[in-house]
Amino acid sequence: MPLLRKPTAPPSGHPKPTLTDVLRGLSSATADERWAAARAADDIPGVAPALAAALPQETDPRVREAMFTSLARLGTRDSIEGILPMLRSDDAALRTGALDALRTSVIATHELLPQLLKDSDADVRILSCELARSLPAEEANRCLCALLAEESKVNVCAAAIEVLAEVGNEASLPALALCERRFAHVDFLTFAIRTATERISVAGNRE
Repeated sequence: MPLLRKPTAPPSGHPKPTLTDVLRGLSSATADERWAAARAADDIPGVAPALAAALPQETDPRVREAMFTSLARLGTRDSIEGILPMLRSDDAALRTGALDALRTSVIATHELLPQLLKDSDADVRILSCELARSLPAEEANRCLCALLAEESKVNVCAAAIEVLAEVGNEASLPALALCERRFAHVDFLTFAIRTATERISVAGNRE
């Protein structure tokens, strides 16, 4: 889900919305008014909790995108933490929107990712592996290798290995080998590990 782009300045003759205006707009029965309010919220202090609270109830995809975009653009710890609960949603669109928004956030990818990779919910750990793609390669390797060293869920390991197959370097090979030994009985995972190992080794030989 691409995040929406907002014009750099409001049209002339229109006063900048206040927090009260945005809060009123977010509760409107009209999707266009909720969308406009969400779009206007990205530089209004104190609006993050209201946006985060409105997201799970919002049914219009365009309004949801605007809410996610504004939370990401606000870029505060509160705004990013307001997105995190959406990773646990039963709604696939909400999970996808949250992941797209978090990818754009330095706070999410650098500060919160280590704790997300240790979350008690395996589905959150799986989604968090995708966030590692936004990191510099060295940092992504450290995070995902640390996950593999302790992870007990096969599907979470598979998600980490999929990312390492694309961004991994030779420093990740010992962690992959250890994971293969631990899950030697899981055919699809050992195949994925060997494929990732081969890709990483070939890339290393080219450098």
